[in-house]
Order: sequence, then structure tokens, then C-alpha cells
Amino acid sequence: MNHRGRGNNRTNASSGGLRPLLLILLFLAWILPGLVGHDPWKPDEAYSFGLVNHILKSGDWVVPTLAGEPFMEKPPLYYITAATCARLFSPPLPLHDAARLTSGLFMALTLLFAGLTGRELYGRGRGFLTALILIGCLGILTHAHELITDVALLTGFSVAFYGLALCLRRPLWGGLLLGTGTGIGFLSKGLIAPGMIGVTALLLPLMFRPWRSRNYGWTLAAALLAALPWLTIWPYALYQRSPELFAEWLWTNNLGRFLGFAHLGPKGGPGAYLEILPWFTWPALPLALWTLWRDKRAGLARPEIQLPLTAFLAMVVILSIASDGREVYALPLLLPLSQLAAAGVATLRRGAAGALYWFGVMGFTFFAGVFWFYWVAVEFGVPAGLAEHLKDLQPGYTPSFNAWVFGLGLLYTLGWAVTIVRLKRSPERPIIVWAAGMTLVWGLLAILFVSWVDAGKSYRSMVASLRHALPAHYNCMASRNLGEPQRAMLEYYANIITRREEVVGKTQCNLLLIQGWSGDNIPGPGPEWRQIWEGSRPGDKNERYRLFQRPVPR
Repeated sequence: MNHRGRGNNRTNASSGGLRPLLLILLFLAWILPGLVGHDPWKPDEAYSFGLVNHILKSGDWVVPTLAGEPFMEKPPLYYITAATCARLFSPPLPLHDAARLTSGLFMALTLLFAGLTGRELYGRGRGFLTALILIGCLGILTHAHELITDVALLTGFSVAFYGLALCLRRPLWGGLLLGTGTGIGFLSKGLIAPGMIGVTALLLPLMFRPWRSRNYGWTLAAALLAALPWLTIWPYALYQRSPELFAEWLWTNNLGRFLGFAHLGPKGGPGAYLEILPWFTWPALPLALWTLWRDKRAGLARPEIQLPLTAFLAMVVILSIASDGREVYALPLLLPLSQLAAAGVATLRRGAAGALYWFGVMGFTFFAGVFWFYWVAVEFGVPAGLAEHLKDLQPGYTPSFNAWVFGLGLLYTLGWAVTIVRLKRSPERPIIVWAAGMTLVWGLLAILFVSWVDAGKSYRSMVASLRHALPAHYNCMASRNLGEPQRAMLEYYANIITRREEVVGKTQCNLLLIQGWSGDNIPGPGPEWRQIWEGSRPGDKNERYRLFQRPVPR
């Protein structure tokens, strides 16, 4: 797109006094914390790792399987990649940590292609700026470091948007990248990526003249060819294995979730995503709105504005009409917003830029101080009142000073101080400070408190307690109301695969595990059953688990 008119958005951007190598180190400092050092957490990480664990044990990549049962919610690209990482890096890392490195890999690719898109649209320097705005968004912070397929989906969107940005200048390469990104998104979460990307690609020539060309037609043709292997190989293999499972994946978990007739997943609504946009997309949204306000109707005549604006509006509409809705589904919205935001940073008024800069400096410095204060309370018990409160929140945690943890936390804090002192005044300075501040906050949280949080979010100790209570001899274990994360962790930590009554009906098992909620009066399943164990995750006041035993059937 560089060959087109160089409007106000085409001014070159600097790096705010930071060399490219330092910016890359900043991206790594944002990506790496939180990838290792903790067990799979409820809910998404636990069941996701259960699917990875199945591939590691069986080698079967065609049918995603959770604790012995097909789990047809999502295609297997992320799980296959995570299983590969687990084999490569475990040992020395535990299997779940090695698998979670996959999210770091996909996020690195996401930032790379987001940066390439920004550079293609707006010129040199805007690539780094786009990626900095993206990592500065509040909504991406925790999800980007989780073992979940949405991270791979985000990568697919990032690659596809770069293809669209490139296609007016290099139609063939743009089409190949557009199709590849669409395929990555499809094999990550199903039809939602081809739907959103396809609607965007078709709306562009319908709404704007620059996209009505023969070259753009060649781009779409190349995209279709590039996407075909991604769109056909796994579905064909799945259909060959089981037409019923193929129908369950396509009809129930794709169309059924979107249209609502499957009655699966949390319910969305037309205004659900509009409600979270102000905080989820901060600071990209106000900067993007500034870009649109500054350029007004003239901006709509330029492809570098048309592309991200069309993509954002198409995605918001599609997400809003979907029956199934979750906050994490809004992650792809951050890509076009970050691109629009990067276009307007250089012309941001001095007062607004100064406010964003000083708000970031003071806010992130304050939070860093608070985190260190809480860490001292957790590890050293000072002050006593706060320490007692934090212990009540995570009773399973045992304080243990770790010099590596302290050193890494101190390194992040010193890096923040040096950034503030050495950063030169420039239009990009507020964005760099905001990205560095988010890196500081995430780094301190993931380094100083990961073990404390893990004590309450991990199922390891609960499963160990249950395993200790098992009788020496039993034929099998049935379960009632047992969730997907719990089933996955039972298999991982104790190699226990329960027979769910919801699926197989009553069984001849002489052990029955029932999941309930605190305060529920869960009676024994019958007079012949005797409760032999009750437990929960440390500090969890909601979920309760009860194990019953009856004589072995003769």
C-alpha cells in the first residue's frame, strides 16, 4: 500500500529514543512472564491442557479428546502446536509449562505481523508503534499468556490483516498471506475467523473504490487457494473418522453456538461488547477515535483508514449478533484499533499526549509500589493485618523467599525507572511509556505473585488429597456434574478417567465423584453409598467435591 497517496498518516515515526533492539527486548519482557511457573488454571487452561495431554499420550490429532471423550468445540491447531512444544521442552520444563510456551510463540507472531501491517499502512516506525499500542491494551494482558486457542486465533487475524494491507501493492503475496491467516484462524476456533475476515474482504470493494480492481480479484483468488488446505484437510480427516463427530463440530459447536439453537456457552447480547470496549481496548480506542476525528471524511478516502475501520466494524457487528459471547472473543478487535491508533499518534495534541504520558508514569509507578508492598506482606508477614488477609485469600500458600523471583522483579522495576529517565521527548513517548508500564505491571504480577495465585487456582493439591483417599481396590470411578477442567486435571495428575453419568447413565462403578457448590445439601446417591472424602481447591469457597463408595458388585 506504500505506492498510494502519502497523506497525513504517512509521516515517518521515530522510536522515541529507543533503539529497535531495546523495543524487541520490551516485547520479550511483555511476552515471557506468566508462561511458566504455574499449573493449568481453571477454567480454560485446565481443559485446554487436557486436550493437549490426549495428543501427547495417543498421537491422535484428528479427534480432540478430553478425559476419554471427544470434545468437538474447537479444531486442533493450537493443541497440536502445544503438544509439539511440550515434547520439545519437557524436560526440563513440566509438560504444562512447555505446552504454554505455544502462547508465547503465537503472540510473538501476532506482534510481528501487527507491526508489519502498521508499517505497510503508515510507513517506517509505525510498525513498532502499532505493536506497542497492542501490548498496551488492557484486554490483551492476561489472555495473551494463557494456554488457550484464542491466542492462535489472534495470530490468524494478524497474518490475514497484513495480507489485506499488502494486497494493493503486492496482490499475490497479499492473497497468500490473507488465505494463510484465514486458515490459521479456522484451525484455531472454527468458522468465526473465515466469517469475519471474509466479510471484511468483501465489504472493502463494495464500499471503497481503491479496492475495486483486477489485482484485488487476483488477491482473493490467491487467498482462496492458500486457505483451501487449512480449510479441508482436518475436516476431511474428521469426517472420514466419524461423520457424527464432524456434524457435532460443524452444526452444534459452530453454527449452533453462533445462532443459539445449541444452547451452549455463556450468552452474549447486542450491547455486551460495546460495554467492555472502553476499558478492554484502552488506550487504542481513544487514539483510534482521534485518528477518525482528525481526518474526518478525507480519511475515508484512503485505503490505510478504510481497511482497519471496515475490519473493526465488521467484527463488532458479527460478535454482537452471535448468541454465544465472552470477553475473550473481543481480542481480535484490538488489531484494527491498534492500527487506527498508530495513524494518529504523531498528530496527538500536546495536552492529550502529556496527559497520557503522566497518567502512565504516575499510575504504573503507584501500582508497582503497591505490588512490592503486597509482596512483602505475603512473603514476610509485614504488615501483619494485610498478611493475614492475604493468607485467608490463599490458605494453601506457604511463604518462601526466592532470590530469583526477587531479582527478576527488581530488574523489571529498575528497567521501568531507566525507561522514564532516559526516554526522549517525542510524539511516541506516551505510547512507549504506556507499553513499558503494562509490561512492568504484568511482569511484577506474574513474577512476584504467580506461586501465591497458583496455590488457589491449581487443582494439584485437591487431586492429591482425593487420590490419597482412594481405597486400595475399586473397579472404576463414575462422576456426576463434573466439569471439563476437573476431568482434565484428574487425568493429568492422577490418571483417573471418570465415567460420566450424564453420558453413559448409571454405571457399575463402586466409586462416584460428585461436584457441587458450597452450601448445597448433596445427599448420598443411595443408601448403599458411603461418603469417604470431601474436598476443594485451597481457598475456594464455591466448588465442593464429594467421593462416595459402595460395595463392589459381584
